[in-house]
Amino acid sequence: MKNKFLKLIRKNYNRITGSIAFYPAIISIGFLVLSVLMLELDFSPAGKHLKSQLSWLSLRDASTARTIIGSIAGGIISLTVFSFSMVMILLNQAASQMSNRMLDTMIGNRFQQIILGFYIGSIVYSLFLLSTIRDISSGIYIPALSIYLLLLLTIIDIFLFIYFLHYVTQSVKYDTIIKRIHNQTLQTLTSTYFKVRPKLFKPPDLPAQIIPMPASDYFQGYDKKAIVHFATNHKIIIEFLYPTGTYLLEGTPFICAYYESGKLTRDEIQELILTLDFYNGEPIDKNAYYGFHQLAEVAIKALSPGINDPETAVFSIHALADLFRFRLYHFLPLILTDKNNMDRVVIKDWSFIELFKECFYPIWDYGKNDRYIQHAMQQMLEQLKSCNQEEGLYSLFNVFINRVTKQISLNDF
Repeated sequence: MKNKFLKLIRKNYNRITGSIAFYPAIISIGFLVLSVLMLELDFSPAGKHLKSQLSWLSLRDASTARTIIGSIAGGIISLTVFSFSMVMILLNQAASQMSNRMLDTMIGNRFQQIILGFYIGSIVYSLFLLSTIRDISSGIYIPALSIYLLLLLTIIDIFLFIYFLHYVTQSVKYDTIIKRIHNQTLQTLTSTYFKVRPKLFKPPDLPAQIIPMPASDYFQGYDKKAIVHFATNHKIIIEFLYPTGTYLLEGTPFICAYYESGKLTRDEIQELILTLDFYNGEPIDKNAYYGFHQLAEVAIKALSPGINDPETAVFSIHALADLFRFRLYHFLPLILTDKNNMDRVVIKDWSFIELFKECFYPIWDYGKNDRYIQHAMQQMLEQLKSCNQEEGLYSLFNVFINRVTKQISLNDF
């Protein structure tokens, strides 16, 4: 039961935290708490004394207080609707001209979520205040301090709206989106890839059990501690046959389990499956592989006849080349060990050559007749070749460079 609950959390974590409503909801709750605290201050002896000493802090007319709060609430609702409309329009534009895979990156933008959360929180704050105003003879029980704080929040909302207009129009630029994807991918690579070369796995002289894919889905990862603990308890070595990010059909050989004492039972296999994650989506923060593919897709979409924007494709090629430069020197640890330094889990990763071909070859197929793409490819390949220290990759770069050079010479005539 515990494993099922943890798997449910892992599966829905990215979807919840990446939702455009996540931060607005958290901030709105914060504003609701703030309104309660301010009302406590307003009706406390210290608040009453402060309002009695400073007459300008006192509101004597309940209807005036309601009018102020109602006007502010209506104005901020208008700002919120306009801001959300702008975001939706820009998301639609990015999806149609770049890729709908960009939506997760744009929706997950923390700054715009915080701005929208501030708007919604101000609305929640004002509506809560509106419900506390009472028609009484003395204005000392009208939450004047809370209302003046609402006025201050409204001024802040207006300045945030002005900056929000500037920020959103800048963030939807193609080079900004490409840079954001590049930074997210590089951050994931930095946290998971290291300069230490991975230890190569040597299959043990033990019987093996092949575990098939339980259902057709995307293999997105695993709970590291849980799967190592499972392998240690059952005295097995788990070898994944496919890297994360792969779509696997039901029944496909998925895991090879080397066992010492006996095969895994059906219940034990089910327990093992609970440590794995299967779901749709392309979370770059979980798998850098998606960042490479999204940048390649942006370049391909930009080279399509309907878009015809080779400069955007060049930006993507530059971003990809920098990520591949990082991959030249950094490697993913392929073996997870237990406390006794025994091999327990063997991971499969995309090789440099596989990833390079998947990203650069389709871009070249679409843009090989464009001079912008030809020169960008030639420059990036030459630089990657000069950075390379692996003899096995020289042939990859040389073949591609020769192909690009030949195409350039053909276009010169």
